[in-house]
Amino acid sequence: MAVARVGRALGTSATTGTPRRPEDVRLGVGRSLGYGLQHVLTMYGGVIAVPLVIGNAAGLDAGATGVLVAAALFTGGLATILQSVGVPFLGAQLPLVQGVSFSGVATMLAILQGTPGKDGLRVVFGAIVVAAAVGFVLAPFFAKIIRFFPPVVTGVVITTIGVTLMPVAAGWALGPQGSPGHGSAANIGLAAFTLLVVLLLSKVGSAAISRLSILLAIVIGTLVAVLTGQADFSGVGQGPAVGFPTPFAFGFPVIVGSAVLGMIVVVIVTMTETTADIVAVGEVVGTRVDSRRIASGLRADMLSSTVSPIFNSFTQTAFAQNVGLVAITGIRSRFAVAGAGVIMVALGLLPVLGRVVAAVPSPVLGGAGIVLFGTVAASGIRTLGGVDYRSGLNLVVVAVAVAMGLIPVVSPAFYEQFPSWVQVVLGSGISASAVTAVLLNILFNEITWGSRPDSSVFAAAPPRVLPRSVVQGLQEGDTVVDGRLLGEDGQEVAVVDDHLVADARRRVQSGELTETGQIHRVYPQDER
Repeated sequence: MAVARVGRALGTSATTGTPRRPEDVRLGVGRSLGYGLQHVLTMYGGVIAVPLVIGNAAGLDAGATGVLVAAALFTGGLATILQSVGVPFLGAQLPLVQGVSFSGVATMLAILQGTPGKDGLRVVFGAIVVAAAVGFVLAPFFAKIIRFFPPVVTGVVITTIGVTLMPVAAGWALGPQGSPGHGSAANIGLAAFTLLVVLLLSKVGSAAISRLSILLAIVIGTLVAVLTGQADFSGVGQGPAVGFPTPFAFGFPVIVGSAVLGMIVVVIVTMTETTADIVAVGEVVGTRVDSRRIASGLRADMLSSTVSPIFNSFTQTAFAQNVGLVAITGIRSRFAVAGAGVIMVALGLLPVLGRVVAAVPSPVLGGAGIVLFGTVAASGIRTLGGVDYRSGLNLVVVAVAVAMGLIPVVSPAFYEQFPSWVQVVLGSGISASAVTAVLLNILFNEITWGSRPDSSVFAAAPPRVLPRSVVQGLQEGDTVVDGRLLGEDGQEVAVVDDHLVADARRRVQSGELTETGQIHRVYPQDER
């Protein structure tokens, strides 16, 4: 009976008619697991990074750190299944892969500095349980912010997600930090080879091969790494083959007020990032995302985070890099992600499988990551292409929000002298750009007091003027939007009668007319 239920969850049951939503397409068990494996390989390095960092900071030995890694996979898999398949009031039912959040690393390290060792881990787990429970209660209210995520905000967030993930791909391409071959031409060459394989499979392969291009490129890249001596599978046979995560393996959680307050900030940031990822994947899939769906996704996020410490893991969030995989493969079914969840649970229960996946050379993942993360950024740019920039105010929103998102990327130590809560909020490029874009959108587009047309300095460039007789010979890139002629740079081109062109151009050159809106007032509609 349980097997049948899993089969139905992965899409084996027959359906009649066309699914109402693209994410509801059922693929069958085999295809769901195949596409799901791509998702697992894409995010595996990220999901095990946090337990490795925290385990090292807590001074745990290899065995205890392995417990944290297995727990991260196990809880991430369960959270992924809940988020993608969903039950009433829990789960966004979107192709979102869940895993341990990076947002809490700084706060958890601060807790461990005050209380080192396993006792510090117990304080970390206690703070996560309480903070995530608070987040669960806040989820419906937090979801109301969807009205503050118009295309100018979602486009910024999606673009920033892709751009801020590029250092991750570059780091993978260099190889493990501290290893003898770190940054070598061989590692970068292996990443470039994997990237080339992805491009070739996407170009010349069939539709099925193209959709599996990432997985096939990783497999081919790994085989080449074995032949060149850049892959090491010697550790696969070490350690137990099967193991169930022991609840409270490090003891029962301990609740400390200051730690809880710090973790509540982390949870709010995590909810912001998850909201951004839900909106982003909704854009990629082409499905409707409303406040109710966001609330369900956040509740699943927070419930998973509340339960995670029981199995020795940390806060859960949607993984942004997998949004890129959805975009590049075109596989929008949430059941493919449910397949990824099943694989992650299996990896958590079968450490030997996890060691096989962990042995995939990081340069191979780096080559694939360049395509994945670049695709996310491209999706955001496509969304920004539909934004109205005529007043110039949206251009300010985009410019400042993207810049704020890039600051932690280009200067990771920028906020190190600030309080820890500032570092948590602004130290993440995704949360920094999301918060900035939302606030600026409210200031410029929601609060109308004090605003006027063409009020931005970005809109101050002299307008173009064309005589009506040459409109037929428009420049490449000129478009008509809502009855207005726009140049390639997004500025409106004023169209006047032929006998008025010389006069209009003279006034523009003399500085008398500095805005397109002024030209419209001088040469009103009935004269144009």
